[in-house]
This record gives sequence, structure tokens and C-alpha cells, in this order.
Amino acid sequence: MLKAILWDNDGVLVDTEHLYFLATRDTLAARGIEISEGQYLDLFLRQSRGILHFAREHGWPGEELEAVRRERGALYSELLRGRSHVIDGVGAVLAALHGRYRMGIVTSSQREHFDIIHETSGLLRYFEFVIASGDYANPKPHPEPYLKGIERAGVARDECLVIEDSERGLAAATAAGVRCIIVPSRLTAGCAFSDAHRVLSSIRDLPGVL
Repeated sequence: MLKAILWDNDGVLVDTEHLYFLATRDTLAARGIEISEGQYLDLFLRQSRGILHFAREHGWPGEELEAVRRERGALYSELLRGRSHVIDGVGAVLAALHGRYRMGIVTSSQREHFDIIHETSGLLRYFEFVIASGDYANPKPHPEPYLKGIERAGVARDECLVIEDSERGLAAATAAGVRCIIVPSRLTAGCAFSDAHRVLSSIRDLPGVL
């Protein structure tokens, strides 16, 4: 019996992944490095290698790596502020599921960015807990984030479901021994999700398949 649902944030609840790509692209461009959406998808949403890939490729010292992260983070914060990023249909789906299941968010977002995103989203009232970057040592696709989510929800693995949009998220859920439903975003629509429990075309379809 399903008792808990663990939700990814970016690309599932809110349409923010393209903004993180833009912040990454512009920060790297200032250093003469070009990155395409395809490279971003592979390095960030599949492999979770992120900015470390470029640091190693270009031999950046530690202080340069931290400077890039700070600049990218500040630019991303600017892009996030001032408007809602909630994906159409998410609010209605969460309202329909609220009270029927324990629900939490398990995200790779930095807490600072997560808080900016949800200042006006109105979504956090539907969730019992949030696990964000800094709350675990190993990010997705490692299973640790979802293992922590299962522990916080207080349920068995087979009583839990994950909602994701990316291959690294699916890999993390699968490694944690949890069923995963994928709702692809624009960036991940062409990815392979053969290990998913279901792949939905819209978040609005979720209540009907639970």
C-alpha cells in the first residue's frame, strides 16, 4: 500500500531547470567556455558532474571554482526572483493528494535557491519536510537523498513512491529501492527512462495512476 510520496523539485514542481542552465551558461561564457543544452543535460542531469567537470578540464584552483559557484549562484538567484515558477497543474494535484499520503520534497537545490523559489509558490503547505543540498553527503544519482527521505517519511521502501523528471533522479530512486514515476520536463523529454515505474506526459495524470 502506498503511504508516502517523495517529490523532486526542479522540473517536477517548478519550471526552473532552464534558468539554472542559463546561469551556468552565462557564468562559463564569461570565462570563454561554451556549453550547450545537450552538454548541460549530460553533465548535470545525467552524471551530476556539474561545474566540477569544467574545473578539472581547465585546471581551476579551488578559489576559482568557488568564485564560479558564487557567481553562478548569484545569477541564478536573480533569475528566480520576481515571479512564480510553479508548473501548471501542480497545485491542483498536490491539493488532491494532500492528507492521503505523507509527502516530502527531496531536491538537489541549494536551500537559498529553494527558499527563493517557494517564497510565493504556495506549495510548501502540502509537504511535511524538505531535504535539500547540504542535508546529505552524496547527491543524486547516489541513493542517499531518497534513503533520507524514506527515513523521514517513516515508511518502508515498498510503501513509498518518487516523482522525478531526470535520469539522475530516476537512478537515485532506483538505487534506493523505490518505485519512480517520471514526468519529463522540456530538457529531459528525450531521455531514456526504462527503469521507471511509469512515465507520464503530464503531472495532471498522477492522481489517476496512484
